[in-house]
Amino acid sequence: MSLILAIDQSTSATKAILFDEKGQRVDKAARDHQQIYPQPGWVEHDAEEIWRNNVAALKSLLENNRERAKEIVCLSITNQRETFVVFDRATGKPLHNAIVWQCRRGAPFCEELVRAGHEKRIRVLTGLKVDTYFSASKLTWLVRNRPELRAKLASGDALIGTIDTYLIYRLTGGRVFATDHTNASRTLLYDINKLRWDENLCGLFEVPMRALPEARDCTATFGETDLGGLLANSIPIRGVIGDAQASLFAQRCFQTGEAKMTIGTGSTVMLNLGSKPRFSESGAVTTVAWAHDGKPTYCFEGISNYSAATVEWLKNQLGLLTSAKEVGPLAAAVPDNGGVYLVPAFAGLSAPYWNPDARAAIIGLSAHSNRQHVARAAEESIAYQLRDVLDMMKQDAGIPLTRVQADGGATGDKFLMQFIADITGVEVVVSNVSECSPLGAALLGGLAMGIFSSFEQLASLPRETIAFHRSMSPDTVGKNYSGWKQAVQRVL
Repeated sequence: MSLILAIDQSTSATKAILFDEKGQRVDKAARDHQQIYPQPGWVEHDAEEIWRNNVAALKSLLENNRERAKEIVCLSITNQRETFVVFDRATGKPLHNAIVWQCRRGAPFCEELVRAGHEKRIRVLTGLKVDTYFSASKLTWLVRNRPELRAKLASGDALIGTIDTYLIYRLTGGRVFATDHTNASRTLLYDINKLRWDENLCGLFEVPMRALPEARDCTATFGETDLGGLLANSIPIRGVIGDAQASLFAQRCFQTGEAKMTIGTGSTVMLNLGSKPRFSESGAVTTVAWAHDGKPTYCFEGISNYSAATVEWLKNQLGLLTSAKEVGPLAAAVPDNGGVYLVPAFAGLSAPYWNPDARAAIIGLSAHSNRQHVARAAEESIAYQLRDVLDMMKQDAGIPLTRVQADGGATGDKFLMQFIADITGVEVVVSNVSECSPLGAALLGGLAMGIFSSFEQLASLPRETIAFHRSMSPDTVGKNYSGWKQAVQRVL
Protein backbone atom coordinates (compact mmCIF):
# COMPACT_ATOMS: atom_id res chain seq x y z
CA MET A 1 0.00 0.00 0.00
CA SER A 2 1.08 3.56 -0.74
CA LEU A 3 -0.05 6.55 1.30
CA ILE A 4 -0.13 10.20 0.27
CA LEU A 5 0.25 12.86 2.93
CA ALA A 6 -1.60 16.10 2.22
CA ILE A 7 -1.50 19.50 3.88
CA ASP A 8 -4.64 21.61 3.55
CA GLN A 9 -3.75 25.13 4.69
CA SER A 10 -7.11 26.87 4.64
CA THR A 11 -8.28 30.30 5.74
CA SER A 12 -9.18 29.04 9.21
CA ALA A 13 -7.07 25.97 9.92
CA THR A 14 -4.26 23.60 9.07
CA LYS A 15 -5.24 20.03 8.30
CA ALA A 16 -2.81 17.15 7.79
CA ILE A 17 -4.48 14.19 6.11
CA LEU A 18 -3.38 10.74 4.99
CA PHE A 19 -4.98 9.22 1.87
CA ASP A 20 -4.61 5.70 0.52
CA GLU A 21 -4.16 4.67 -3.11
CA LYS A 22 -7.93 4.58 -3.62
CA GLY A 23 -8.28 8.20 -2.54
CA GLN A 24 -9.85 7.22 0.78
CA ARG A 25 -9.00 9.16 3.92
CA VAL A 26 -6.99 7.16 6.46
CA ASP A 27 -6.58 9.71 9.23
CA LYS A 28 -6.52 13.45 9.92
CA ALA A 29 -5.16 16.01 12.38
CA ALA A 30 -6.08 19.70 12.48
CA ARG A 31 -5.15 22.96 14.19
CA ASP A 32 -7.07 26.26 14.00
CA HIS A 33 -5.26 29.56 13.66
CA GLN A 34 -6.19 33.06 14.75
CA GLN A 35 -7.97 35.57 12.52
CA ILE A 36 -6.45 39.04 12.96
CA TYR A 37 -8.48 42.20 12.19
CA PRO A 38 -6.21 45.27 12.61
CA GLN A 39 -9.02 47.59 11.48
CA PRO A 40 -12.35 47.30 9.65
CA GLY A 41 -11.92 45.58 6.28
CA TRP A 42 -8.40 44.33 7.04
CA VAL A 43 -7.65 40.64 7.64
CA GLU A 44 -4.31 39.06 8.54
CA HIS A 45 -2.85 35.76 9.72
CA ASP A 46 0.25 35.12 11.80
CA ALA A 47 2.32 33.11 9.30
CA GLU A 48 4.63 31.86 12.06
CA GLU A 49 1.59 30.47 13.88
CA ILE A 50 0.55 28.79 10.63
CA TRP A 51 3.98 27.19 10.36
CA ARG A 52 3.86 25.97 13.99
CA ASN A 53 0.39 24.55 13.39
CA ASN A 54 1.62 22.67 10.32
CA VAL A 55 4.40 21.12 12.36
CA ALA A 56 1.99 20.25 15.19
CA ALA A 57 -0.66 18.75 12.89
CA LEU A 58 1.91 16.70 10.96
CA LYS A 59 3.50 15.47 14.19
CA SER A 60 0.14 14.45 15.65
CA LEU A 61 -0.90 12.63 12.49
CA LEU A 62 2.39 10.76 12.15
CA GLU A 63 2.47 9.77 15.83
CA ASN A 64 -0.99 8.25 15.40
CA ASN A 65 0.16 6.35 12.30
CA ARG A 66 3.77 5.61 13.23
CA GLU A 67 3.81 2.08 11.81
CA ARG A 68 2.55 3.26 8.40
CA ALA A 69 4.85 6.27 8.01
CA LYS A 70 7.17 4.28 5.76
CA GLU A 71 4.31 3.85 3.27
CA ILE A 72 4.10 7.62 2.61
CA VAL A 73 5.38 8.29 -0.91
CA CYS A 74 4.93 12.07 -1.19
CA LEU A 75 3.62 15.23 0.39
CA SER A 76 0.93 17.23 -1.44
CA ILE A 77 -0.14 20.78 -0.58
CA THR A 78 -3.31 22.78 -1.13
CA ASN A 79 -3.87 26.24 0.27
CA GLN A 80 -5.92 29.41 0.59
CA ARG A 81 -4.83 31.05 -2.61
CA GLU A 82 -4.52 34.83 -2.75
CA THR A 83 -3.20 35.16 0.82
CA PHE A 84 0.51 35.99 0.72
CA VAL A 85 3.53 36.26 3.01
CA VAL A 86 6.68 38.36 2.78
CA PHE A 87 9.44 36.33 4.42
CA ASP A 88 13.18 36.41 5.03
CA ARG A 89 15.32 34.67 2.42
CA ALA A 90 17.88 33.49 4.96
CA THR A 91 15.57 32.16 7.67
CA GLY A 92 12.18 31.70 5.98
CA LYS A 93 10.56 33.57 8.85
CA PRO A 94 7.77 36.02 8.04
CA LEU A 95 8.60 39.72 8.07
CA HIS A 96 4.95 40.81 8.29
CA ASN A 97 1.66 39.09 9.04
CA ALA A 98 0.21 37.25 6.06
CA ILE A 99 -2.33 39.47 4.29
CA VAL A 100 -5.48 37.43 3.65
CA TRP A 101 -7.58 37.23 0.48
CA GLN A 102 -10.52 38.77 2.38
CA CYS A 103 -8.54 41.93 3.20
CA ARG A 104 -9.72 45.11 1.44
CA ARG A 105 -6.74 47.42 2.05
CA GLY A 106 -5.76 47.40 -1.62
CA ALA A 107 -9.12 48.77 -2.83
CA PRO A 108 -7.98 52.41 -3.27
CA PHE A 109 -5.11 51.36 -5.53
CA CYS A 110 -7.44 49.16 -7.58
CA GLU A 111 -9.66 52.19 -8.09
CA GLU A 112 -6.62 54.17 -9.27
CA LEU A 113 -5.84 51.51 -11.87
CA VAL A 114 -9.41 51.39 -13.17
CA ARG A 115 -9.58 55.19 -13.45
CA ALA A 116 -6.26 55.15 -15.32
CA GLY A 117 -7.69 52.71 -17.90
CA HIS A 118 -5.59 49.63 -17.04
CA GLU A 119 -8.47 47.24 -16.38
CA LYS A 120 -8.90 45.75 -19.86
CA ARG A 121 -5.18 45.08 -20.39
CA ILE A 122 -4.88 43.44 -16.98
CA ARG A 123 -7.93 41.28 -17.70
CA VAL A 124 -6.54 40.00 -21.01
CA LEU A 125 -3.23 39.02 -19.39
CA THR A 126 -4.39 37.63 -16.07
CA GLY A 127 -8.02 36.63 -16.63
CA LEU A 128 -8.87 38.47 -13.41
CA LYS A 129 -10.77 41.57 -12.38
CA VAL A 130 -8.84 44.48 -10.92
CA ASP A 131 -9.94 43.78 -7.37
CA THR A 132 -8.26 43.70 -3.98
CA TYR A 133 -9.49 40.10 -3.54
CA PHE A 134 -6.35 39.18 -5.48
CA SER A 135 -2.85 39.62 -4.09
CA ALA A 136 -1.15 42.39 -6.05
CA SER A 137 -2.86 45.56 -4.79
CA LYS A 138 -2.23 44.51 -1.19
CA LEU A 139 1.41 43.96 -2.08
CA THR A 140 1.45 47.50 -3.45
CA TRP A 141 0.03 48.73 -0.16
CA LEU A 142 2.74 46.85 1.73
CA VAL A 143 5.69 48.19 -0.27
CA ARG A 144 4.30 51.73 -0.13
CA ASN A 145 3.66 51.64 3.61
CA ARG A 146 6.57 49.52 4.85
CA PRO A 147 9.76 51.05 3.38
CA GLU A 148 11.97 48.54 5.23
CA LEU A 149 10.18 45.67 3.45
CA ARG A 150 10.38 47.47 0.11
CA ALA A 151 14.16 47.75 0.56
CA LYS A 152 14.54 44.08 1.50
CA LEU A 153 12.46 42.96 -1.47
CA ALA A 154 14.48 45.15 -3.83
CA SER A 155 17.78 43.82 -2.47
CA GLY A 156 16.68 40.18 -2.60
CA ASP A 157 16.81 39.71 1.17
CA ALA A 158 13.04 39.19 1.32
CA LEU A 159 10.78 36.98 -0.79
CA ILE A 160 7.07 36.95 -1.63
CA GLY A 161 4.94 33.84 -1.66
CA THR A 162 1.41 32.59 -1.43
CA ILE A 163 0.97 30.13 1.44
CA ASP A 164 2.06 27.13 -0.65
CA THR A 165 5.36 28.85 -1.49
CA TYR A 166 5.95 29.80 2.13
CA LEU A 167 5.34 26.25 3.36
CA ILE A 168 7.50 24.70 0.63
CA TYR A 169 10.33 27.08 1.53
CA ARG A 170 10.11 26.15 5.21
CA LEU A 171 9.67 22.44 4.56
CA THR A 172 12.72 22.29 2.28
CA GLY A 173 14.91 24.44 4.52
CA GLY A 174 14.99 27.23 1.93
CA ARG A 175 16.20 24.99 -0.90
CA VAL A 176 13.06 25.43 -3.05
CA PHE A 177 11.39 28.77 -3.79
CA ALA A 178 8.48 27.85 -6.05
CA THR A 179 4.75 27.95 -6.54
CA ASP A 180 2.38 26.28 -8.98
CA HIS A 181 0.53 27.86 -11.89
CA THR A 182 -2.86 27.87 -10.11
CA ASN A 183 -1.63 29.95 -7.20
CA ALA A 184 0.43 32.23 -9.45
CA SER A 185 -2.65 32.87 -11.57
CA ARG A 186 -4.45 34.43 -8.57
CA THR A 187 -2.03 37.30 -7.98
CA LEU A 188 -2.78 39.79 -10.83
CA LEU A 189 0.93 39.55 -11.71
CA TYR A 190 0.82 36.44 -13.89
CA ASP A 191 0.18 36.05 -17.63
CA ILE A 192 -2.08 32.98 -17.84
CA ASN A 193 -1.66 32.79 -21.60
CA LYS A 194 2.14 32.39 -21.43
CA LEU A 195 2.30 30.89 -17.91
CA ARG A 196 4.86 33.36 -16.62
CA TRP A 197 5.21 36.45 -14.43
CA ASP A 198 4.64 39.60 -16.45
CA GLU A 199 7.27 42.31 -16.15
CA ASN A 200 4.86 45.14 -16.98
CA LEU A 201 2.31 44.01 -14.41
CA CYS A 202 5.00 43.72 -11.75
CA GLY A 203 6.10 47.26 -12.59
CA LEU A 204 2.54 48.54 -12.44
CA PHE A 205 2.01 47.04 -8.98
CA GLU A 206 5.54 48.01 -7.80
CA VAL A 207 6.51 44.38 -7.11
CA PRO A 208 10.12 43.32 -7.88
CA MET A 209 10.13 40.21 -10.08
CA ARG A 210 13.22 38.86 -8.34
CA ALA A 211 11.14 38.42 -5.19
CA LEU A 212 8.61 36.11 -6.90
CA PRO A 213 8.86 32.31 -6.94
CA GLU A 214 9.35 30.02 -9.92
CA ALA A 215 6.00 28.71 -11.19
CA ARG A 216 5.73 24.98 -11.92
CA ASP A 217 3.15 22.39 -12.97
CA CYS A 218 0.97 21.04 -10.17
CA THR A 219 2.55 17.61 -10.65
CA ALA A 220 6.14 18.88 -10.78
CA THR A 221 8.63 18.14 -8.01
CA PHE A 222 8.87 20.90 -5.40
CA GLY A 223 11.91 19.50 -3.61
CA GLU A 224 12.09 16.96 -0.80
CA THR A 225 11.35 17.12 2.92
CA ASP A 226 11.67 14.99 6.03
CA LEU A 227 9.08 17.23 7.68
CA GLY A 228 11.66 18.73 10.02
CA GLY A 229 12.91 15.34 11.18
CA LEU A 230 9.48 13.76 11.65
CA LEU A 231 10.26 11.21 8.90
CA ALA A 232 13.24 8.88 8.81
CA ASN A 233 13.69 9.52 5.09
CA SER A 234 12.85 12.48 2.87
CA ILE A 235 9.86 12.35 0.54
CA PRO A 236 9.17 14.48 -2.56
CA ILE A 237 6.67 17.33 -2.51
CA ARG A 238 4.36 16.73 -5.48
CA GLY A 239 0.77 17.77 -6.08
CA VAL A 240 0.64 21.50 -5.30
CA ILE A 241 -2.55 23.39 -6.17
CA GLY A 242 -4.84 26.17 -4.89
CA ASP A 243 -7.75 24.94 -2.80
CA ALA A 244 -10.64 25.78 -5.13
CA GLN A 245 -8.90 24.21 -8.13
CA ALA A 246 -8.00 21.18 -5.99
CA SER A 247 -11.66 20.52 -5.25
CA LEU A 248 -12.50 20.83 -8.97
CA PHE A 249 -9.89 18.12 -9.57
CA ALA A 250 -11.16 15.97 -6.69
CA GLN A 251 -14.68 16.15 -8.14
CA ARG A 252 -13.23 14.67 -11.38
CA CYS A 253 -14.43 17.62 -13.44
CA PHE A 254 -11.91 16.71 -16.11
CA GLN A 255 -14.08 17.43 -19.16
CA THR A 256 -14.98 20.78 -20.69
CA GLY A 257 -18.35 21.95 -19.33
CA GLU A 258 -18.17 20.10 -16.00
CA ALA A 259 -18.67 22.31 -12.93
CA LYS A 260 -18.39 22.31 -9.16
CA MET A 261 -19.16 24.59 -6.24
CA THR A 262 -17.19 24.72 -3.02
CA ILE A 263 -19.04 26.20 -0.07
CA GLY A 264 -16.60 27.20 2.64
CA THR A 265 -15.69 30.48 4.30
CA GLY A 266 -16.44 31.95 0.90
CA SER A 267 -17.85 30.09 -2.10
CA THR A 268 -16.34 29.39 -5.47
CA VAL A 269 -18.02 28.03 -8.57
CA MET A 270 -15.76 26.63 -11.28
CA LEU A 271 -16.51 25.55 -14.84
CA ASN A 272 -13.92 23.59 -16.85
CA LEU A 273 -13.09 25.49 -20.09
CA GLY A 274 -10.53 23.03 -21.48
CA SER A 275 -7.06 23.81 -22.84
CA LYS A 276 -7.75 27.37 -24.08
CA PRO A 277 -8.58 30.37 -21.88
CA ARG A 278 -11.84 32.20 -22.56
CA PHE A 279 -12.95 35.46 -21.05
CA SER A 280 -16.26 36.44 -19.48
CA GLU A 281 -18.04 39.70 -20.19
CA SER A 282 -20.28 39.42 -17.13
CA GLY A 283 -17.94 39.07 -14.17
CA ALA A 284 -16.53 35.53 -14.04
CA VAL A 285 -12.76 35.39 -13.87
CA THR A 286 -10.61 33.04 -15.94
CA THR A 287 -7.95 31.11 -14.10
CA VAL A 288 -5.65 28.10 -14.40
CA ALA A 289 -7.48 25.00 -13.17
CA TRP A 290 -4.36 22.81 -13.10
CA ALA A 291 -1.28 22.05 -15.15
CA HIS A 292 0.16 18.59 -15.82
CA ASP A 293 2.90 17.51 -18.24
CA GLY A 294 3.31 21.10 -19.40
CA LYS A 295 -0.35 21.37 -20.41
CA PRO A 296 -2.66 23.82 -18.63
CA THR A 297 -6.40 23.43 -18.17
CA TYR A 298 -8.42 26.62 -17.66
CA CYS A 299 -11.71 27.39 -15.95
CA PHE A 300 -14.23 30.11 -15.27
CA GLU A 301 -14.57 31.00 -11.62
CA GLY A 302 -17.17 32.98 -9.76
CA ILE A 303 -16.47 34.02 -6.20
CA SER A 304 -18.49 35.13 -3.21
CA ASN A 305 -16.54 36.32 -0.18
CA TYR A 306 -19.01 35.35 2.52
CA SER A 307 -20.76 31.98 2.71
CA ALA A 308 -20.08 29.95 5.86
CA ALA A 309 -18.40 33.12 7.13
CA THR A 310 -21.87 34.70 7.23
CA VAL A 311 -23.01 31.99 9.64
CA GLU A 312 -19.87 32.54 11.72
CA TRP A 313 -20.78 36.23 11.83
CA LEU A 314 -24.21 35.38 13.22
CA LYS A 315 -22.50 33.26 15.87
CA ASN A 316 -19.48 35.36 16.80
CA GLN A 317 -20.60 38.93 16.23
CA LEU A 318 -24.35 38.83 16.91
CA GLY A 319 -24.48 35.89 19.32
CA LEU A 320 -27.54 34.42 17.57
CA LEU A 321 -25.99 30.93 17.51
CA THR A 322 -23.86 28.95 19.93
CA SER A 323 -22.71 26.63 17.13
CA ALA A 324 -22.72 26.98 13.35
CA LYS A 325 -24.49 23.60 13.20
CA GLU A 326 -27.62 25.23 14.65
CA VAL A 327 -28.27 27.36 11.59
CA GLY A 328 -29.84 24.70 9.34
CA PRO A 329 -32.46 23.53 11.88
CA LEU A 330 -33.19 27.17 12.81
CA ALA A 331 -33.72 28.08 9.16
CA ALA A 332 -35.98 25.08 8.61
CA ALA A 333 -38.10 25.98 11.66
CA VAL A 334 -39.93 28.70 9.70
CA PRO A 335 -41.81 28.10 6.43
CA ASP A 336 -40.12 30.99 4.62
CA ASN A 337 -37.85 33.97 5.23
CA GLY A 338 -40.72 36.25 6.25
CA GLY A 339 -39.50 38.84 3.76
CA VAL A 340 -36.07 39.06 5.41
CA TYR A 341 -32.95 39.12 3.23
CA LEU A 342 -29.33 39.28 4.40
CA VAL A 343 -26.88 40.62 1.82
CA PRO A 344 -23.44 39.58 3.20
CA ALA A 345 -21.37 42.35 1.64
CA PHE A 346 -19.02 42.49 4.63
CA ALA A 347 -16.07 42.86 2.28
CA GLY A 348 -17.93 44.24 -0.73
CA LEU A 349 -19.71 42.10 -3.31
CA SER A 350 -17.83 39.83 -5.71
CA ALA A 351 -19.12 38.24 -8.94
CA PRO A 352 -21.18 39.29 -10.79
CA TYR A 353 -21.40 42.69 -9.08
CA TRP A 354 -17.73 43.40 -8.23
CA ASN A 355 -18.48 46.32 -5.97
CA PRO A 356 -15.88 46.67 -3.17
CA ASP A 357 -17.78 49.56 -1.58
CA ALA A 358 -21.02 47.65 -0.97
CA ARG A 359 -21.73 46.97 2.70
CA ALA A 360 -23.77 44.24 4.33
CA ALA A 361 -27.39 44.75 5.30
CA ILE A 362 -30.38 42.89 6.70
CA ILE A 363 -33.43 44.06 4.77
CA GLY A 364 -37.15 43.48 5.30
CA LEU A 365 -37.29 43.19 9.08
CA SER A 366 -40.69 43.60 10.70
CA ALA A 367 -42.06 43.29 14.21
CA HIS A 368 -42.73 39.60 13.45
CA SER A 369 -39.14 38.83 12.45
CA ASN A 370 -37.13 36.64 14.81
CA ARG A 371 -33.73 34.96 14.89
CA GLN A 372 -35.08 32.04 12.85
CA HIS A 373 -35.87 34.41 9.98
CA VAL A 374 -32.40 35.98 10.23
CA ALA A 375 -30.79 32.53 10.31
CA ARG A 376 -32.81 31.53 7.26
CA ALA A 377 -31.87 34.75 5.46
CA ALA A 378 -28.19 33.98 6.12
CA GLU A 379 -28.57 30.44 4.72
CA GLU A 380 -30.55 31.65 1.72
CA SER A 381 -27.95 34.31 0.90
CA ILE A 382 -25.44 31.54 0.14
CA ALA A 383 -27.79 29.99 -2.42
CA TYR A 384 -28.71 33.30 -4.04
CA GLN A 385 -25.05 34.20 -4.56
CA LEU A 386 -24.41 30.79 -6.11
CA ARG A 387 -27.31 31.28 -8.53
CA ASP A 388 -25.96 34.71 -9.48
CA VAL A 389 -22.65 33.08 -10.43
CA LEU A 390 -24.13 30.05 -12.21
CA ASP A 391 -26.43 32.23 -14.34
CA MET A 392 -23.46 34.39 -15.29
CA MET A 393 -21.32 31.39 -16.28
CA LYS A 394 -24.03 29.70 -18.32
CA GLN A 395 -24.50 32.90 -20.29
CA ASP A 396 -20.81 33.50 -21.01
CA ALA A 397 -19.82 29.88 -21.67
CA GLY A 398 -22.91 29.00 -23.68
CA ILE A 399 -23.13 25.71 -21.79
CA PRO A 400 -26.48 24.46 -20.41
CA LEU A 401 -25.60 23.38 -16.86
CA THR A 402 -27.90 20.74 -15.44
CA ARG A 403 -25.64 19.30 -12.71
CA VAL A 404 -23.06 20.75 -10.34
CA GLN A 405 -20.78 18.84 -7.99
CA ALA A 406 -20.71 20.32 -4.46
CA ASP A 407 -18.23 20.13 -1.64
CA GLY A 408 -17.05 22.07 1.38
CA GLY A 409 -17.89 22.04 5.06
CA ALA A 410 -21.39 23.49 4.53
CA THR A 411 -22.53 20.56 2.35
CA GLY A 412 -23.53 18.66 5.49
CA ASP A 413 -26.36 21.20 5.94
CA LYS A 414 -29.29 19.49 4.19
CA PHE A 415 -31.56 22.54 4.38
CA LEU A 416 -28.94 24.61 2.56
CA MET A 417 -28.25 21.97 -0.10
CA GLN A 418 -31.97 21.59 -0.88
CA PHE A 419 -32.45 25.35 -1.04
CA ILE A 420 -29.50 25.66 -3.46
CA ALA A 421 -31.10 23.01 -5.71
CA ASP A 422 -34.44 24.84 -5.48
CA ILE A 423 -33.08 28.31 -6.29
CA THR A 424 -30.58 27.30 -9.00
CA GLY A 425 -32.74 24.66 -10.68
CA VAL A 426 -29.77 22.34 -11.20
CA GLU A 427 -29.06 18.94 -9.69
CA VAL A 428 -26.66 19.42 -6.77
CA VAL A 429 -24.47 16.34 -6.25
CA VAL A 430 -22.80 16.34 -2.84
CA SER A 431 -19.65 14.27 -2.39
CA ASN A 432 -19.27 12.10 0.70
CA VAL A 433 -15.89 13.82 1.14
CA SER A 434 -16.74 17.20 2.64
CA GLU A 435 -13.15 18.45 2.28
CA CYS A 436 -12.23 17.84 -1.34
CA SER A 437 -9.29 20.25 -1.57
CA PRO A 438 -6.73 18.00 0.17
CA LEU A 439 -8.07 15.02 -1.79
CA GLY A 440 -7.52 16.88 -5.07
CA ALA A 441 -3.94 17.70 -4.10
CA ALA A 442 -3.37 14.08 -3.08
CA LEU A 443 -4.78 12.76 -6.37
CA LEU A 444 -2.42 15.05 -8.26
CA GLY A 445 0.43 13.84 -6.07
CA GLY A 446 -0.53 10.24 -6.80
CA LEU A 447 -0.69 11.01 -10.53
CA ALA A 448 2.78 12.54 -10.34
CA MET A 449 4.16 9.51 -8.47
CA GLY A 450 2.62 6.96 -10.83
CA ILE A 451 0.16 5.61 -8.25
CA PHE A 452 -2.54 6.65 -10.71
CA SER A 453 -1.77 6.12 -14.38
CA SER A 454 -4.28 8.47 -16.00
CA PHE A 455 -7.20 10.83 -15.61
CA GLU A 456 -9.45 7.92 -16.63
CA GLN A 457 -8.24 5.87 -13.67
CA LEU A 458 -8.82 8.80 -11.34
CA ALA A 459 -12.37 9.23 -12.68
CA SER A 460 -13.10 5.55 -11.95
CA LEU A 461 -12.14 5.71 -8.26
CA PRO A 462 -15.17 4.85 -6.08
CA ARG A 463 -17.04 7.60 -4.21
CA GLU A 464 -20.42 8.12 -2.61
CA THR A 465 -22.71 11.03 -3.42
CA ILE A 466 -26.12 12.42 -2.47
CA ALA A 467 -28.16 14.30 -5.08
CA PHE A 468 -30.61 17.15 -4.41
CA HIS A 469 -33.26 18.18 -6.98
CA ARG A 470 -35.63 21.15 -7.19
CA SER A 471 -38.83 20.64 -5.21
CA MET A 472 -39.96 24.27 -4.86
CA SER A 473 -42.58 25.65 -7.22
CA PRO A 474 -41.37 27.97 -10.02
CA ASP A 475 -43.54 30.80 -8.65
CA THR A 476 -41.97 30.56 -5.20
CA VAL A 477 -38.49 30.39 -6.71
CA GLY A 478 -39.19 33.49 -8.77
CA LYS A 479 -40.58 35.41 -5.80
CA ASN A 480 -37.64 34.51 -3.55
CA TYR A 481 -34.99 35.34 -6.12
CA SER A 482 -36.69 38.59 -7.11
CA GLY A 483 -36.60 39.64 -3.45
CA TRP A 484 -32.87 38.89 -3.35
CA LYS A 485 -32.15 40.97 -6.44
CA GLN A 486 -34.09 43.89 -4.97
CA ALA A 487 -32.14 43.59 -1.69
CA VAL A 488 -28.82 43.59 -3.58
CA GLN A 489 -29.82 46.69 -5.52
CA ARG A 490 -30.57 48.50 -2.29
CA VAL A 491 -27.12 47.60 -0.97
CA LEU A 492 -25.46 48.66 -4.22
